[in-house]
Amino acid sequence: MPNLSIEALAALAAGALQASGAADSAARITAKYLVAADAQGLATHGVVRVPTYCEHLKSGRARGDAVPRIVNEKAASCLIDAGYGLGFEPAELALEEAMKRAGKHGIGFAGVTKSHHCGALGILLESVAARGMAGLAFSNAPAAIMAWGGKRPLLGTNPVAAIFPRERGAPLVIDMSLTQVTRGQILLYANAGKPLPEGWGMDKDGNPTTDPHKILLGGSLHAVGGLKGTMVALAVEILCCALMGAALSHEVEPMLVDDGKPMNLGQAFLVIDPAGMAGRERYLERVETLIEAMLEDEEVRLPGARRVENTARAVKDGIEIPPELAKQLHELATRQ
Repeated sequence: MPNLSIEALAALAAGALQASGAADSAARITAKYLVAADAQGLATHGVVRVPTYCEHLKSGRARGDAVPRIVNEKAASCLIDAGYGLGFEPAELALEEAMKRAGKHGIGFAGVTKSHHCGALGILLESVAARGMAGLAFSNAPAAIMAWGGKRPLLGTNPVAAIFPRERGAPLVIDMSLTQVTRGQILLYANAGKPLPEGWGMDKDGNPTTDPHKILLGGSLHAVGGLKGTMVALAVEILCCALMGAALSHEVEPMLVDDGKPMNLGQAFLVIDPAGMAGRERYLERVETLIEAMLEDEEVRLPGARRVENTARAVKDGIEIPPELAKQLHELATRQ
């Protein structure tokens, strides 16, 4: 498989997005986070997403010239209108605003409306931990989970992420969708022409299926934890859609639909400054005490540790991507 440096892959991804109509800043910021996902071993949220984003830019499902802006605010909170553009630039702005407000008020909450997919939320939160703060991130997504007792997809995969800085070592990063597997994993199976393992999801009529395309086009995924996972997905849905005024997940067309209305997703970011609670020193001591207890069992792996290891390897050795994807990215970057 082709092996590219982080910088070369980011330039290639940005070039593909720019050639499809994305403004330079949107393309650069989007490529940065997608390549970071590949570097961390999260290929489902990496540059494999670029062809879909490019088709959305071409069709108008995502606006390449959108400029995110604050449209409502109070002292510790604000709402950002993404203008139906790609999701990473407004998410980055929202986090900057949340961190600024947390530094002043102890807590900051920023939401995004009229947004697009914004990748692996845990990566977005890294800037929060770098400033010594704790962060939470949420997003809705095209409908994937049925309401409890229902048959049709109604709630999104609705990912949740959290990050907690440490005194020693890399931050703890908790990052997960609320389905047993992500849509990105389903997409990888679809691209490879492989059937899914049984029990991952159902088609649009509520029948079990191993065909990834039947899940991606109107089907549903099983929520993690059954009823409990479904209820958490419902909470995230209300948090990201009702508070932000964004489209509900069942109102959003699937990611793989190239032509259609803009996604209008909602995202929410909460940042907490430990200085406004028990204080930084006490916070850090409590985290390290917990980690020490966890690591007394030899098999325990801290959340986020593997991402750090993978990134160090990618910095040294580069990132491998499938030949067909590399060809597709080059074609997208050079098309007129």
